[in-house]
Amino acid sequence: MEVQYFKQYSNALGKDMEFKVYGHSGRPVLFIPCQDGRFWDFENFHMTDTWAPWIESGQVMVFSIDTIDAETWSNKGGDPYWRIRRYEDWIRYITDELVPFMRNMVNQRNGWDGYPGVMTFGCSLGATHAANLYFRRPDLFDRVLALSGIYTADYGFDGYMDDVVYLNSPVHYLANMPYDHPYINWYNQHKGVICVGQGAWEETETTVRIRDICQDKGIHLWVDLWGYDVNHDWPWWHKQVPYFLPYLL
Repeated sequence: MEVQYFKQYSNALGKDMEFKVYGHSGRPVLFIPCQDGRFWDFENFHMTDTWAPWIESGQVMVFSIDTIDAETWSNKGGDPYWRIRRYEDWIRYITDELVPFMRNMVNQRNGWDGYPGVMTFGCSLGATHAANLYFRRPDLFDRVLALSGIYTADYGFDGYMDDVVYLNSPVHYLANMPYDHPYINWYNQHKGVICVGQGAWEETETTVRIRDICQDKGIHLWVDLWGYDVNHDWPWWHKQVPYFLPYLL
């Protein structure tokens, strides 16, 4: 498996950001680590082994990035006004800086002139971020695999709400999305999976809310609740990836 390491300065964040790329060709996949995670978590938690059949066969290139959760969602003692705007800087880092880099790299590797979209993938809070990116920017992201996430900004901001928090809280902005909003057509041309177990440490409420909202709005999304033995932990995420990935690819 080809593995590359990058360290690049982000204008959006005002600091260096690190990431790794796994694979030599195929569809770009953006992996977002769990809460407070780092770019090496994809490898350290053996997701490289789980994704290996698709990476080594040239179907995907996985870009594993850093979070800034410690400054934003996890920084419960900090000013929520500042924290959510710092999170928005991270969103801009991904959409304005990282995605163009990803597209350029996969175009070169695959001999393409252009690529329509990026898949987002994450577990736990990584799934929260992955789904938020997918729903906010369907012009950039055409696939999502979100495992065991929470889809309200209440998790990170404890009831604080302003216009920027709202923009990053899918259960809020999707619920208020007009039935004829052009994004709904985008979503229905794409493919998405949101999955959660019902065992230890899992939170199912917002996944069910996303399911109900999407059904009401006519948004096609595969929302899957697994059993009461399915816990919020890596062994189950390793089982869920190969179950859902063939549908998404």
